[in-house]
Amino acid sequence: MTLITITQNFGGEGMAIAGKVADELGIELFDDRKLQSLVKASGIPSAEVSRFDEKAPGFLDQIMGHRPQVFLDILESVVYEVARKGEGVIIGHGSQMLLRNFDCAFHVRIFSSDKKRIDNMATQLDLSRDAAVKLVRKRHQEQTGFFNFAFHLKMDDPALYDLIIHTEKLDIDTAARLIVQAARSESIRTCSLKALEAMDQLALEKKVHAALLKIGVNMSSIVVEVPAIGTVHVYGTSVGHQETQNIETAVRGVPGVSKVVTRLAVLSGV
Repeated sequence: MTLITITQNFGGEGMAIAGKVADELGIELFDDRKLQSLVKASGIPSAEVSRFDEKAPGFLDQIMGHRPQVFLDILESVVYEVARKGEGVIIGHGSQMLLRNFDCAFHVRIFSSDKKRIDNMATQLDLSRDAAVKLVRKRHQEQTGFFNFAFHLKMDDPALYDLIIHTEKLDIDTAARLIVQAARSESIRTCSLKALEAMDQLALEKKVHAALLKIGVNMSSIVVEVPAIGTVHVYGTSVGHQETQNIETAVRGVPGVSKVVTRLAVLSGV
């Protein structure tokens, strides 16, 4: 079983490399389009999903009614749903961070020089060099802004990756072969069943978290735990009996939840 995350800067060769790796290993590629289709299945309106990419919170505020954390929670649950299968190539969307403690994942960072990324965008989008420079810089700021907002870390931190490839000296085919060779090693292919079970639990936890945010629950006073598949524990405080009922109803309505245990102290009677 092989699960690979590939992180690139906008305009780089990461997408082309990811496609070759997925084809060679015979596993599914989870790019923007595929991830968006999975997010749509989570109930996000298609018009909003089509505009989503790795953006800073200002952009997320516009499309999510000033609640970007809702969208981020759903994105995280989708990445965890992919991970529970134990194989696939996920490109971007903070997947290397979301799956940093997942034993089955192999994390790759693709670096491309500014010049190469600018040249790529000028050619692919038929832009002037000045326009390509502005686009690459803008998207770089948005991408790093999203990562800082979502994970409070720098995406270029080498500690996040198992393999770092610079495409200035290595072409796409060579880079893909390096990743495939590493992915086929016994140490990478060995996948813990406990890790897969943990992904199931994390995916359900994120779905519950998103469901509670959607109904306006203050998550700073709520703790959600998934001790076993299908079982959700909710601890903390609520502002009244009605909110307690709303929380229980929202949690029970999340697909995959079969048992709910709530221990909520009511701060004010309603």
